[in-house]
Amino acid sequence: MENYIFGRNNVFELISNGDREINKIILMKDMKPNNKINKILDMARQKGIIFQFLPKEKFQQFNEYSHQGVIAYVAPIKYVDFNEFIQNDKKYKKVIITDGIEDPHNLGSIIRTAVCAGFDAVILPSRRNVNVNSTVEKASAGAVNLIDIIQVNSLPAIIDKLKDNNFWIIATDINAKDNYYDVDYCNMNFAIVMGSEKEGISNTILKKADFRVKIPIVSHFDSLNVANAASIVIYESVKQTVQKSSNSV
Repeated sequence: MENYIFGRNNVFELISNGDREINKIILMKDMKPNNKINKILDMARQKGIIFQFLPKEKFQQFNEYSHQGVIAYVAPIKYVDFNEFIQNDKKYKKVIITDGIEDPHNLGSIIRTAVCAGFDAVILPSRRNVNVNSTVEKASAGAVNLIDIIQVNSLPAIIDKLKDNNFWIIATDINAKDNYYDVDYCNMNFAIVMGSEKEGISNTILKKADFRVKIPIVSHFDSLNVANAASIVIYESVKQTVQKSSNSV
């Protein structure tokens, strides 16, 4: 099954990165040529990637996406093996775990934020969680190609393995006593767990967490979008690391 990559910048980055198999690129006929289109065509020719010019009506089925007249057909991403990831010799590793994320836009946004914040992996369950599909790829702005994405059959089992490898598990929970900024994220391996949009994190995972944290809400509206919540917690870890580095200079 193929995925689609939409838009000039995304397709350009895809070809430049070179890690994904590109089956074909289609471009809209009679588009006004520009520098980015010319670069895409030049790279496609150099790498032997098939490309076609098709009439505007052929793109109508993709009108809900911002395709800009350029679409790449690619093989699905290759998920990274957990054991391969854990053997990486980086001193401190930072991971995001999603437990039941259903909206592909949310997952794509979380992956994008994780890449921007220098995280090392995103771990997804193979069931009851959206897979990395075309919508996730689009929402991530190509970030799915820049981070290890690990799909596992059992989150509880993987969390146990993470703990065996000196990871601290930080679960977001609206009923937690501690706030997200009460945790010291510096100088340790940690995994931040984000729960589903409706149910939050499962009780099985919550029981395994070393820390349960919440984002304080000051109004009567008690729910943040999960992608926004993930960004807040992720960048708290970045802020602490930067502050600690600055203080040590």
